[in-house]
Amino acid sequence: MSSETADVAAPIAGTGGHGTLIAVVGPSGAGKDSLLSYARDRLGADPAVLFVRRVITRPAAPEAEDHDSLSVDAFLAAQASGLFAVAWQAHGLHYAIPAAVHRHLAGGGIAVVNGSRAALPAIRAAFGRVVTIRISCRPEILAARLAARGREDPGRQQARLARSVTTAEADREVVEIDNSGALAGAGDALVAAIRSRMTKSASISRGREA
Repeated sequence: MSSETADVAAPIAGTGGHGTLIAVVGPSGAGKDSLLSYARDRLGADPAVLFVRRVITRPAAPEAEDHDSLSVDAFLAAQASGLFAVAWQAHGLHYAIPAAVHRHLAGGGIAVVNGSRAALPAIRAAFGRVVTIRISCRPEILAARLAARGREDPGRQQARLARSVTTAEADREVVEIDNSGALAGAGDALVAAIRSRMTKSASISRGREA
């Protein structure tokens, strides 16, 4: 049985906009949080781009992802109330993307979220137009990063490393970014990928309005 499961809440009525959800995925230690922070610093002032705060049943911490924290009971109550577009479990925690993201996409915007590889099918089912940006790094660097952060024992670290191998998705739009080197290199690649989607979405909207 997979360590991650996902389920889809009912989509908000009338969310047939032209926006795109960008799901940034990759193994723990690949540097997703750092790259998202880098991109947010450069694009966060643009109202067309929403950097989504996930909801997680984990206390907030300065060195971890910027997220909204709920207790398990509060999380399950919010899920039952339809406040989440997608919810899943991984590593003993509950994760969710707020349903309010639909409103930003309905206006033609771009939403960028720290996603989950196992939850991608549910994310696509909930949002429709999804671009995956897959972050990777060399195995030895991944192992060193996991060890340096000291969150888990060696057994859990090895389990994460074993799950770091992903398969190609030839029928999906996937952007690959290697974050083995300096943060700025991969960060600029992420910013460029987001800007590319902004340009495409604007072009689609103009075409439909013509």
